[in-house]
Amino acid sequence: MAEVKVELKERSYKIYIQPGFLNNLSGFMDSFNFSRRLLLVTNPTVLGLYGEKVIKSLEAGGFEVVVGNVPDGEAYKALSTAEKLYDLAFSRELDRRSPVIALGGGVIGDLAGFVASTYLRGVPFIQVPTTLLAQVDSSVGGKVAVNHPAGKNIIGAFYQPVAVFTDPETLLTLDPREIRAGLAEVIKCGVIADAGFFNWLEDNLERVLGVEAAATEYLVEKSCCIKAEVVQADETEQGQRAILNFGHTVGHAIEALTEYRAYRHGEAVAIGMVMAARLAVDLGMLKNSEVARIEKLLSRAGLPVTFPANLDRERIIALLRRDKKVISGSLTFVLPTAVGSVEIIKDVKERDIARAINL
Repeated sequence: MAEVKVELKERSYKIYIQPGFLNNLSGFMDSFNFSRRLLLVTNPTVLGLYGEKVIKSLEAGGFEVVVGNVPDGEAYKALSTAEKLYDLAFSRELDRRSPVIALGGGVIGDLAGFVASTYLRGVPFIQVPTTLLAQVDSSVGGKVAVNHPAGKNIIGAFYQPVAVFTDPETLLTLDPREIRAGLAEVIKCGVIADAGFFNWLEDNLERVLGVEAAATEYLVEKSCCIKAEVVQADETEQGQRAILNFGHTVGHAIEALTEYRAYRHGEAVAIGMVMAARLAVDLGMLKNSEVARIEKLLSRAGLPVTFPANLDRERIIALLRRDKKVISGSLTFVLPTAVGSVEIIKDVKERDIARAINL
C-alpha cells in the first residue's frame, strides 16, 4: 500500500492508495474516534457499482450507514442539495463525531466536504474517490464547495479530510471519457512542477489510457505527491498554491458558459491549459516548442485543445472578470515558462487574453 502524507500540522492526514481498498474500509476507520453512525454521500451510479461492497464493509465494522444518494451531475453541486443532506443528517441524529464519507468523483467530494465543514460547525470528513480526476486532484488539498449561478465553487471553504482512501481498481469501471478527463489534471501536475513526470507521461500514455495497474497506481501516487507538496507550502492559497489553477481560469469560464453540460471538468481545463500556454508565448515567457509538447500530449490523451468555435469570446472575458482569483479588478493567470515550471502573473490584460483565445 502506498501512503502520501499531507503535512499540515494539526490538520495533517494521509492518502492511502491500495487496490481492493473498498473491501476493508472499516478496518482503517477503527483508528479514529468516530461515532458509529455516519453519512455516506454518493450518487446512483457509484452506489450501484460499489455501494453494497462499501456498506457491508462499514456495517461489519459496527457502523450504521445513512446514505445520502445525490443525483448525478454538476447541477446538483448546489446549496439546495446540501440543504437536503443537512435535513437527512439532522433527522438521523448524526453528531459531531459522525463522519461524512464522500464516495464518488469530484462533485460528490466537493459537496460532501462542504456539508461536513458546515454541519454542526464541522464534522469529520473522509474522501473515497472513485474517478481519476478525484483521485489525483479534487480529493487532495481540502477545497470544498458548491456552485452558484455566478460561478463555479463560489461558496466554499478550506476543510481538510481526516483521511483519503483510494482504490485504483475503481478506475476499471470508468467510461474512457472520464479517464481522459482525469488525465488533464495529471498532465497539469507535470507542467507546473515536474518535467520528469511529464516525460514519463509522454512515454507511458498508452499504458495509462489502457488503465494498466502499475502505471495507474504510479500516476495516482505521483500526482498526489506533487499536489501535497504545493498544498503543504500554502494551504489556503495565499500565494504559491495558485499554481494548481493552471488551465482553470479559462476552463471554469468554459464550463459556466456551457452550463456544465458540454464539457467534463478536465476537458475544459485542457483547453484552458493550451490557452494559457499560448498567452505565455505571446508575453515572451514560453517557447513555441514547449507549447507544442503540451498540446501534443493533451491531444494524444484524447482531450480538446482548441477553443470552442461556438462560444462567445466576449462572454468568456466577462466571466473571467468574476473569477475568484480576481482582486481589485486585476486578472491573474498561471502561465508556464517551461514544461515543469510556471509563474503567477497578475494584471494580465484583457486584449492579451482575447488574442490567445482567438488563435
